[in-house]
Amino acid sequence: MVIDPLFIVGTIVCLVSTVLCIGAAVLRHGPNDLTILSVAAVELFLIIYAVAAVIRQTGGETLNGPAWEFWGYLFTAAVIPIGAVWWSLMDRSRWSNLVLGAVGITVFVMLFRMEQIWDGVPLA
Repeated sequence: MVIDPLFIVGTIVCLVSTVLCIGAAVLRHGPNDLTILSVAAVELFLIIYAVAAVIRQTGGETLNGPAWEFWGYLFTAAVIPIGAVWWSLMDRSRWSNLVLGAVGITVFVMLFRMEQIWDGVPLA
């Protein structure tokens, strides 16, 4: 299996965001610019990933799995950071950082599945 460079970048962005957000929660800090911007970086990555996916598909690369599933994962992954940031703006407690931290983990899992759909790797 060839690992897509975008997958590696996405993994790093998600990991950094998760570590920052969970670290802030452990230190009993409320959501701040650093944690919110780290989740915004995940969203920015997903937008870049979507543009790259459109370019790849229009360029002739095909998905090895169902297209509706790939785009459904991508759309859902793009909505999750928005909801988490909204949550953190409404609830300024340290627990909101755990919600922000869950974004990186969740998006990574969805990104991993999108990579499987793109490359046609079996689930097991």
